[in-house]
Amino acid sequence: MAFVNLKNKEVQVKIVYYGPGRGGKTTNLEYIYKKFHSRIKTEMVTIKTQGDRTLFFDFLPLGLGKIKGYDIKIQLYTVPGQVKYNATRKLVLKGVDGIVFVADSMVVRRKHNILSLKNLQENLATYNKSIFKIPLVIQYNKRDLAKQGIPLLAISTLQKDLNSKLKAPALEASALEGKNVAETLKRIILLTVASLERELR
Repeated sequence: MAFVNLKNKEVQVKIVYYGPGRGGKTTNLEYIYKKFHSRIKTEMVTIKTQGDRTLFFDFLPLGLGKIKGYDIKIQLYTVPGQVKYNATRKLVLKGVDGIVFVADSMVVRRKHNILSLKNLQENLATYNKSIFKIPLVIQYNKRDLAKQGIPLLAISTLQKDLNSKLKAPALEASALEGKNVAETLKRIILLTVASLERELR
């Protein structure tokens, strides 16, 4: 459940970007940070773990309205993708309200995507959260690599692997070029805020 700051009349909404290592989670957040810099009131904090990193910053989306008269403040986090950092990933998921699963479109990363999604499901379960109930958007990243002749998984394959049961909104993207990065963020914010409004009713 989102953290309600009574003093500042703010609802703090936590959104986590999850997915396999080197899949583009950090690139998503870096793009958002650059593009929406005027609405971001904090520095981007990087916690380096050996060979991977966790990022977070607060984001104030405009024109979202309020929840029960409270302003909405979004906190964006990434998790380290590498398998050995599972304790960190679990910790970052504590109190999560919405998730963007960033899948790597490269053929060679197929197994990593499937294992990462399974890992997300297991880690959510430790907090009694269901992957089927939490607001979730799937992003099929690195679609731009086709131009370089790098073999990519067909969208139908990615859907079958990752989204056949979840039926979550899914977008093709290139975090490097910024394609559908803002759209992914917008989609997860709207889903998460709608879910919190239902909870608060």
